[in-house]
Amino acid sequence: MRVGSFVLGAQFPGQGQGEALHRAVRSAEVAEEAGLDTVWLAEHHFVPYGTCPSAVTLAALLLGRTRRIRVGTAVSVLPTVHPVALGEQAALLHVTSGGRFTLGVGRGGPWVDLEVFGAGLEAYESGFPESLDLLVRWLREPAVGAAGDRFRFREVPVVPRPSESLSEEPGPEVVVACTSPASVRTAAERGLAMLLGMHVGDEEKAEMVALWRCHARAAGHPADRVRGAAHVSAGVCQIADHRTDAAETLLKAMPGWLRQGLGAHVTVDARERRMRDPHAYTELLCGLHPVGPPRLCADRLAATAERTGVSRFALLVEGSGDLAATEENVRRLGTEVLPQLR
Repeated sequence: MRVGSFVLGAQFPGQGQGEALHRAVRSAEVAEEAGLDTVWLAEHHFVPYGTCPSAVTLAALLLGRTRRIRVGTAVSVLPTVHPVALGEQAALLHVTSGGRFTLGVGRGGPWVDLEVFGAGLEAYESGFPESLDLLVRWLREPAVGAAGDRFRFREVPVVPRPSESLSEEPGPEVVVACTSPASVRTAAERGLAMLLGMHVGDEEKAEMVALWRCHARAAGHPADRVRGAAHVSAGVCQIADHRTDAAETLLKAMPGWLRQGLGAHVTVDARERRMRDPHAYTELLCGLHPVGPPRLCADRLAATAERTGVSRFALLVEGSGDLAATEENVRRLGTEVLPQLR
């Protein structure tokens, strides 16, 4: 089991964007000091829900500031970027970090981002598989050309080639954010591990893993690769000596952030959208994830791993909105929870 932090750069009410990003960077540095396995970086545009607009850029900064910990994107939004451009960035980080970079990608949402970056709604609704295939080819082959519906270009050499990294990994790992049976199938047919959302409980995650295995076997992937796929579960973690104190910390801070952060999303086509009740959603997250004393947190992670087949965790540790409290939370995760899992 591998446990990492999930960093959004969340802007809580009354905070500036620089403050949110400073907390994001500092929490990642502390994650390495505390012995966590990975830092996962979110990407959002034009909303205070997350102030990092380029997960690969922040990953580059953190890879330069750390020496051991893996850094991954959770996720880079594929419909709003050219897959070759993202592939080049991922290859560069893989080669220069000695193989410590993981590229997580996803469809994102039907947001105004698609208009701003000129991608259009079709890139979100139907273009993801083509973009994903081109991205994976770029990270695996020496030269790539394209003749698809969205991307057409003559064959060009891949520079730098991920295989030139001075590490045992032939290229950066690619994981796919999955929220529906269709996205599970997309990931499984390509043999790519899933990143599962923090709003999903153990039962649904177990169903998604079972569905992934079914599609992966049908696609002809080897049995050992199907069994050994290291899926990632996003969640929330808040540690305190008593569960009521941990939950109270999140219930005081997270609803305000969720209200302003989720409420700021604008759809590209004026479609109606419904926002979760922030307080009820925070309560749901407290019930699903490791929130409470270290022993409870370790048991909750172990139980989720056993029930679902998920072996990696990306835990939101900045739910208090406070820098000092976030640092303490990360340290306690590393020093009081991880030893009980290992």
